[in-house]
Amino acid sequence: MLAAASAPWIVPSSVLGKRDRPPPSERIAMGFIGLGGQGDRDLKAFLGHPEVQVVALCDVDRGSDRYERQWVRGLAPALAVVEANYGEETRTGQHRGCATFADFRELIARDDIDAVAIATPDHWHAIPTIMSAKSGKDVFCQKPLSLTVQEGRSMARAIRRYGRVFQCGTQRRSSAQCRHSCELVRNGRIGRLHTVQVGLPGGHTQVRAPASPQAMPVPEGLEYDLWLGQAPQRPYHLERCHFTFRWNYDYSGGQVTDWGAHFIDMAHWGMGKDTTGPVEIQGSATYPKRHFLWNTAESFDFECIYADGQKMIASNRLPMGVRFIGTDGWVELEGETEPKSLRTSKTAPGEVHLYACTSQYSNFIECVKTRKETSASIEVAHRSVSVAHLANIAMRLGRRLRWNPKEERFVGDEEADQSLSRPMRSPWTL
Repeated sequence: MLAAASAPWIVPSSVLGKRDRPPPSERIAMGFIGLGGQGDRDLKAFLGHPEVQVVALCDVDRGSDRYERQWVRGLAPALAVVEANYGEETRTGQHRGCATFADFRELIARDDIDAVAIATPDHWHAIPTIMSAKSGKDVFCQKPLSLTVQEGRSMARAIRRYGRVFQCGTQRRSSAQCRHSCELVRNGRIGRLHTVQVGLPGGHTQVRAPASPQAMPVPEGLEYDLWLGQAPQRPYHLERCHFTFRWNYDYSGGQVTDWGAHFIDMAHWGMGKDTTGPVEIQGSATYPKRHFLWNTAESFDFECIYADGQKMIASNRLPMGVRFIGTDGWVELEGETEPKSLRTSKTAPGEVHLYACTSQYSNFIECVKTRKETSASIEVAHRSVSVAHLANIAMRLGRRLRWNPKEERFVGDEEADQSLSRPMRSPWTL
């Protein structure tokens, strides 16, 4: 065990204590892949549902303070949370322990798991999702869904082919306020919608003290080659892994995909574009000149045009969030409107009513039981983040691109098409 991981784990009171639960044999057996900041939150949220039984955990980090803000996360602290949650059932013999793995393939190979939750870095979403679907497991996967457009489409095909339930962790689909705002737009309360403004953060969040650019030895307890996976072979550095992975194109798409997965998704919900995409996209960005690892956009502006003429403008210079602008007024995602009277406008019977749920976690559990589609299905998640991928491609190439959303190819641009996928380091393939 690492020295950093030897301190007592802090287990929140929300996962302790006796609750009314069905017997373990009647619960949904879940495995968790990736137990960092968001993975830790997802684990605790699912542990709060009496219909779930956590039976397996996986992380390439055995447990350390290498995570953001020096939080202690990883395999050992997650196991401590699970054991505390099932303490009484362990004493009575109902709970027979929770398996732990460094390699997700071993977890997926188990035949006693019904569903998996994936909260790994972005470059490790597609392969575990596809493997889980093939093995008959339902999938809860955090956003951004994919590293490339090709990955997202491959994930969608696998979920459909094997008949699995999929939920993406875009929690605003569970917000009553966001749903109400989108319903106002979809029901014509602002007249004809013509423009959507999407404000995203710029720059890069530094969550630890800046480190020397010199390569570092791989820490004990970290399976670094497995962390890299499909990505190019690179020397280990603290800034490459855990939270700050998202500022390097080998593993993510920066703020454009990290926050775009949230707010572009909401823009599509209000626009009624959940299963399509733009036909034109252009933009510009500035990139870091001095940082030794970070290379995703620092500031950016991009514009998408859809087949019906609607326009989406996204920028780090806009206020954070989404504003829908129509011929008769505007609506913001978090509730501000013009005219003000729109804030209290109700959706009447017979009008468009969007998918309603109060929690992405409970929605996933319910859909695992009923086999219905979730609030953030695989196609919805794929189409939302695809726009962010297209924006990054257009900004890096520095030109306007035409896009065929049905075929998911650029129009007459083979160079741009090459950016829809990336080579994978052996032995990894989709």
